[in-house]
Amino acid sequence: MAHSHGNHGGSNGAPKIDTRERGAPQNGEPQLMDRRLFMQLLVFQVPTGASIAANQQALISALKEADIPSVVYADANDPRGVALLTFSEDPALFVESVRPLFEREPMRDWTLRPDLTMIGRTYSSGYEKDLEFWLLDRPRQTVLNESWNWAVWYPLRRTGAFEQLEPREKGGILREHATIGRAYGDQDLAHDVRLACHGLDMNDNEFLIGLIGAKLHPLSHVVQSMRGTVQTSQYIQQMGPFFVGRAIGRHPGPQK
Repeated sequence: MAHSHGNHGGSNGAPKIDTRERGAPQNGEPQLMDRRLFMQLLVFQVPTGASIAANQQALISALKEADIPSVVYADANDPRGVALLTFSEDPALFVESVRPLFEREPMRDWTLRPDLTMIGRTYSSGYEKDLEFWLLDRPRQTVLNESWNWAVWYPLRRTGAFEQLEPREKGGILREHATIGRAYGDQDLAHDVRLACHGLDMNDNEFLIGLIGAKLHPLSHVVQSMRGTVQTSQYIQQMGPFFVGRAIGRHPGPQK
């Protein structure tokens, strides 16, 4: 089948695609990196009649045995709910290492909550001073921090109108949002993990947010505070569903 191509640059008329992440220039040189961290949240129900504690421990032990970077959460909104967060630069981990865990006893009897499945990848905005830290280390450190056991995870989608805004206006709206988020982090109230999920989310969401902290109330408070921003009040089309959990097991995975 023949295809016609408009002249969008590139030697043969095809557009030149650059998928690398970009950070702030260092010593006049751009920071470019073709690495990123993928994170996936799976939420399950332990069967009625089975020991929740024993089932949770079986998963935690299996993750350590398989050396899978992970956090296990007790679901705050479901007494029989258990969630698994795994992460890797290579998303094959989810298929080749995580999936086989659920062929094993007792996890094979668990029921998946597909409405709460979330997956995303770290991304840059172009302003990061330390691109590698932002993309790879900061998200890992945030979810693995043993002082921050509470977590709220949720996807969101902005309206098409946001993408049509002029860059200057869009930047101002995003800065308002970021300033509030930084204030919570600076006071050790809430720490965020921000992931892109374009084309990865079953409901066509664009971003996945994790709010992590020592106490649950500030995580709720930051969501409430964000409601007053221009971005959330005018340009968010969909938020949620929200998963609320408390970490009960962590494994950092292979060490560098």
